Amino acid sequence: MDRKKELKQQFKETPVEAGIYQIRNTINNKILVGSTLNLKTLNGIKFMLETNAFTMNKELQKEWNQYGKDAFTFEILEKLKKKDDDPYFNEKEALLALEEKWLEKLQPYGEQGYNKKQA
Repeated sequence: MDRKKELKQQFKETPVEAGIYQIRNTINNKILVGSTLNLKTLNGIKFMLETNAFTMNKELQKEWNQYGKDAFTFEILEKLKKKDDDPYFNEKEALLALEEKWLEKLQPYGEQGYNKKQA
């Protein structure tokens, strides 16, 4: 099997995991904390930033353009632990609660980050 097919197969076989991630600007240490039902989508976020299409956070996009991709790191802060044995487990609600925990802990607002406080 050629390398491209091998990588595609590996990608398909990788389980979909929800979790909390952080994008850190290593120049000024500002961070963006976010959540996703599929951590594989971080590659899509990188692509959007690289193509100047990240409309979800204009300040982060501006600084990405200013400092370049090498000034930023992507880190998974925590993966959501699924509860397959709980029929009432709501993955979206659990993910939002987990994100709130990390926002409270890291306070990525104003000078410290790119997140906006919810009113």
